Amino acid sequence: MSNLPLNKKEKIKLAFDFQQRTMVHYALWYQEVKEEFGSERAAEIMEEAWQKSFAIQMKRLSKILEFELEDGLPKFLLNLNEEKTDALLEAVAVNWLANDGVWFQAVEFSENMKQAKKCNDQAWGKFSPYEALRIKKILGLPEKAGIKGLKLAMDYRLYGTVNIQSFANETGNSIEFYMNECRVQSARKRKGLDDYPCKSGGFIEYSTFAQTIDPRIKTGIIGCPPDKHPEEWYCGWRFYIDE
Repeated sequence: MSNLPLNKKEKIKLAFDFQQRTMVHYALWYQEVKEEFGSERAAEIMEEAWQKSFAIQMKRLSKILEFELEDGLPKFLLNLNEEKTDALLEAVAVNWLANDGVWFQAVEFSENMKQAKKCNDQAWGKFSPYEALRIKKILGLPEKAGIKGLKLAMDYRLYGTVNIQSFANETGNSIEFYMNECRVQSARKRKGLDDYPCKSGGFIEYSTFAQTIDPRIKTGIIGCPPDKHPEEWYCGWRFYIDE
């Protein structure tokens, strides 16, 4: 029982701060386990930890907030209609993108753009492979999922929910991917700003994702800001396996 000299509002704010600390501690555990055992084994260990952690958290919160659980999930969420469920999924994904943006701006405004881009690229180099490992687990993809596996996995990325993307010229060993609508670039366009030069970070993001899905897959750049591009897309990438 807390003996902190806080009013109700302050306690609620502190509860969310506790949750933020939990997220950071969780991520630090993953990083240490990854350094100790490697990415593949760390992903397996984290899956076990996450399943147990999620069940514990839901059970405890359901008692305090008085919501019913069904199959380990809040029943009131399962009772949402399809439209609300899709809106919830999008809202969570957009919050992720907003989180990415506020981190970038925090570094940019307190330090400089160069440092922000460096941190951004390095963060993507760690996050993109992790996201690929999670998606492989969700979809049950084999170690070498090939181009078809990559195509399927791309739709399960967070970006697959917040942006509009497409594929073209698919063969057994290659495929082209285009980001037709990008929330970040579209927002800059509405403000009359130039495209954000995301080419360096984009290559890290897409190449590490593809290689995690299948280590044989290589990544080529069709075009990405600051490159000029047509109105139909902001960035384009070619994924291929050497025959």
